[in-house]
Amino acid sequence: MKNPYFVGLKPDASSIGRADGTFCLLFGWKWLGSAVGTFCRPSKPNVATSAVGTFSFHIPGLQSGVSAPIFTLLLTLLTFCSSAQNHVFVETESFEDKGGWVIDQQSFVVMGSSYIMAHGMGRPVKDAATTVKFAKPGKYKMWVRTKDWAPFPKGPGKFEIIIDGKQVGPVFGSSGSDAWKWYDGGETDIKAGSAKLSIKDLTGFNGRCDAILFTDDLKFTPPNEFEALTTFRKKLLNLTEKPAEAGRFDMVVVGGGIAGTCAAISAARMGLKVALIQDRPVLGGNNSSEIRVHLMGDVDKNHYPKLGRIVREMDNGDPGNGNPDAKEYGDARKISIVKAEPNISLFLNTHVYKVEKENDIITAVVGRDIATNKEMRFTGSFFSDCTGDGTIGYLAGAEFRMGRESKAETGESLAAEKADDFTLGTSNLWASLERDTVSSFPETPWAIQFSDEYHIDEPKADWQWETGFGNFNTITDAEKIRDHNLRAIYGNWSYLKKNKAAKYAKRELAWVAYIGGKRESRRIIGDHILNQMDIQEGKFYPDGSVTATWTIDLHFPDAKNSKYFEGQEFFAGTKHIKVAPYTIPYRCLYSKNIQNLFVAGRNISTTHVAFGSTRVMRTCGMMGEVVGFAAYLTTKYKTTPRGVYQDHLPELMAILKGETPAPQP
Repeated sequence: MKNPYFVGLKPDASSIGRADGTFCLLFGWKWLGSAVGTFCRPSKPNVATSAVGTFSFHIPGLQSGVSAPIFTLLLTLLTFCSSAQNHVFVETESFEDKGGWVIDQQSFVVMGSSYIMAHGMGRPVKDAATTVKFAKPGKYKMWVRTKDWAPFPKGPGKFEIIIDGKQVGPVFGSSGSDAWKWYDGGETDIKAGSAKLSIKDLTGFNGRCDAILFTDDLKFTPPNEFEALTTFRKKLLNLTEKPAEAGRFDMVVVGGGIAGTCAAISAARMGLKVALIQDRPVLGGNNSSEIRVHLMGDVDKNHYPKLGRIVREMDNGDPGNGNPDAKEYGDARKISIVKAEPNISLFLNTHVYKVEKENDIITAVVGRDIATNKEMRFTGSFFSDCTGDGTIGYLAGAEFRMGRESKAETGESLAAEKADDFTLGTSNLWASLERDTVSSFPETPWAIQFSDEYHIDEPKADWQWETGFGNFNTITDAEKIRDHNLRAIYGNWSYLKKNKAAKYAKRELAWVAYIGGKRESRRIIGDHILNQMDIQEGKFYPDGSVTATWTIDLHFPDAKNSKYFEGQEFFAGTKHIKVAPYTIPYRCLYSKNIQNLFVAGRNISTTHVAFGSTRVMRTCGMMGEVVGFAAYLTTKYKTTPRGVYQDHLPELMAILKGETPAPQP
């Protein structure tokens, strides 16, 4: 039997169902007919069900006069199918009312999904709630997919499930296991065709929930292994069909940080039709209100005065790092600038997880809405990887590097003696504010423990609150890194409130970032790899474009922090090695082996040492501007990013100088 609907059918199986309600009836190995059920499509996007409705039979060769035994057989099969398992799968990020819970998509690469989290900084958040449709009332088994994020020995992320106002199942989120898995929520009676489902946070300390499953097969256990769960999730969410077409674009920019936003604006103003895709509800990346890192690097020391103009538009001043006032980072202003561009189609809350290509040319990318799970496909002539993580390049098979090169490999005096996986880390900034009254903070036995001998006596964070340093993979361990940072923040704050009351009694946490501010991960290899000598010697290549000014700023664990938390550091130090203004070659801004892929931001083609200088955001924004201009030339001459360097470099340089380039054949 070749029908793909029935792959995996065991020899003794009598029926198999899909999430779209299609069933196959078999007798032994003979396909007797198809039973087409009515798919119960929910009125809201958060629910997917499979249910059996009406049926029709067609058995080739069977005459209208059906004998009693055959009729009895068909009736038996029909009765069997009407009792087939019914799953109701609820993605929590799609709840109609998320209350005080927030969506976290940072671990999509290892989970295949977003989840919601109760980020209340020690104060329980408002319930998340939604309406769930059921094909029929009855007894259902409930499964809840969650984890204990701080199992030391048990963490604080406790929550309850409420159905129609009644708490059901145990308390979740404090199991002692830090693995994502399904937890048995027991059996519950569903008394009507719909029910109000709520998640009640009990602590405000980052409890999290991925999905909730209801099944009338009381012996069924949902899959947890990544591939099986992904297939199960897609089927029950009806995501097996082709994604919606977003359109065709001259340039598809993935990543809405400063680099990506500037690349999109630059290309659009040159007349290109551009898609700008960002996986969060705001633009700006590390400079957004979600992360709150200030812009660094100069834009006024350029050889090319045209570069930096778009960066200045994005710049909302210098509020510093971790300012408690979200408005200081200009989220609304950034979005309004982009939306004012008629050639840009903006797609927020969209995580790109798939690349389509032909040989070494990307043809399309597919993204999923982090809340609704709706999928969209973006086709384009050229793509720009501004994700920071080099995600598009990685998915497309671009050459990349992650970690430190050795001195023998690069000849750099600042390189490591041996190549390794060490990377700069990720920061979760925080801030407290003075209030009129004394406040308390809960005990945090699950957090990192501080003492009179070692604590950090500051009312807010700066860049030094950083985790990574090769102890964690900054891409696949993003959740662990963030959680380690939270354990440090909450543990230190609990200590200060209890032991330094004279200074902190009237202070309370006003803001803690739950989205990590990442520094380093993959670097996509281009036709030139910028190195320490290029920077310190101020080499000026013919394709030198962006002028960079930041020091070689390579972080490492703070010595005192390492003494007390060896291998678990969360506080950084650095040495700033000054450099003269230098230029970054255009050849660092495209992939060496993927023909139509540009890059801009912290994932450009550099060594680890040179990356220490190129990674700051005003510099990254100017890279984006250059990419936009180059994309205009690739479109104009129907060439590649490399072709611009080989055949049209004078015209690119003329654009950067603000000159009107002479026409070229």
